[in-house]
Amino acid sequence: MPQSFPVDPSGSLVARLDLPPLGTGPLDGTTFTVKDNIDIAGHRTSYGSPAWRDAHPAPTYNALCVDQMLAAGARCVGKVVADEFTYSLDGESPFFGTPRNAKAPDRIPGGSSSGSAASVANGIADFSIGTDSGGSVRVPASLCGLWGMRPSLHRISEAGVLPFMPSVSTVGVVAACFAHLDAAIRVALRSGPTPQASLQRILVLSDALEIADDTVRRHADAALEEIARRTGLPLEPIRFSQIVGEDVPLSDCNTQALRIMQTAEFQSTVGNWIEACTPELGFPFSMAYGNVLAFDRIAALDGLARCERFFESINACLSPGTVICFPTTPVIAPLKGSLNTMDAVVDYYDRTMTITAFSGVGRLPEVSVPLLTVDGCPVGLSFAAAHYQDEFLLRAVSEMTGQPS
Repeated sequence: MPQSFPVDPSGSLVARLDLPPLGTGPLDGTTFTVKDNIDIAGHRTSYGSPAWRDAHPAPTYNALCVDQMLAAGARCVGKVVADEFTYSLDGESPFFGTPRNAKAPDRIPGGSSSGSAASVANGIADFSIGTDSGGSVRVPASLCGLWGMRPSLHRISEAGVLPFMPSVSTVGVVAACFAHLDAAIRVALRSGPTPQASLQRILVLSDALEIADDTVRRHADAALEEIARRTGLPLEPIRFSQIVGEDVPLSDCNTQALRIMQTAEFQSTVGNWIEACTPELGFPFSMAYGNVLAFDRIAALDGLARCERFFESINACLSPGTVICFPTTPVIAPLKGSLNTMDAVVDYYDRTMTITAFSGVGRLPEVSVPLLTVDGCPVGLSFAAAHYQDEFLLRAVSEMTGQPS
């Protein structure tokens, strides 16, 4: 007889599944969900768009990252909502609804891995596989009070993951606790026993604190002081201009680098299909897509070169044993339906992506830790390390936050 499942009060599920483990390992006894831009065999992948789902056949194979989790002992319990073409950081889908933010039910969950965060925060799964380019794992982790990690670019296989922004996009994980985040990420990273550097320096990205709301900044300062006390290491403030050796603001990491890369690559990965098939588009996405249509790819090539220069400078600054800290998001989750004016949208997106673009352009691993509570709402505090220093970062986060490793 077919298995019956209860109604999903979180609004996070596209499909409830019960895919048993394919082996045993470090994820034995855990459950996970999968963002709906990642393939599961036999189930059409929507990419947050019913039109995309209906125009493409169901995949024959799972995405490789899904098979990794199943082979390590985890059980897949569902596919979850993604923002339309993952081109959003708010989590309010005109097609699939707004998944419930369990810690702040009147507020948005953040996107584009909105269903991933909501499914974990509402207790449906222990962890979820999502994707992150401009903050799509880190932002919902922050706004929903979860652990979330964007790993180093291309450390995790993206086979079976729908394309968005190949030069920045990566598979990531959100989890209810550090232990599940650590275990799942290490499976996906294929981590070995290589010894890691010890934590030696804690940098604080001053520009990111300055653009955060006053209440977020105060709580972040207090949490960082506690980390300094626990580790015995001083906090070392640093500005983006010092990192890159140019008199430029942190916002350039977004507006003059990541956003240019995002728009140019999106034209190629999704824009061609939209132009050929003219699908139904949600209103919020159609507004953003207008900027994509008007974008001059050739004039933007300098921005791609700037991404490379920023990548080199950021990683030269982050020597072995160094982490850099900043609020994951500059704000608590906005109220549902409040991003309905241009001023509100610009404020939320520009300030948030000014921070999230730093690790995106740097191709850095970043962990958002649910350390802050501001006006009764969660906000993450993020820690990043140099490119390919994922295992060091996990160890450092464990030490800084007192989590068992």
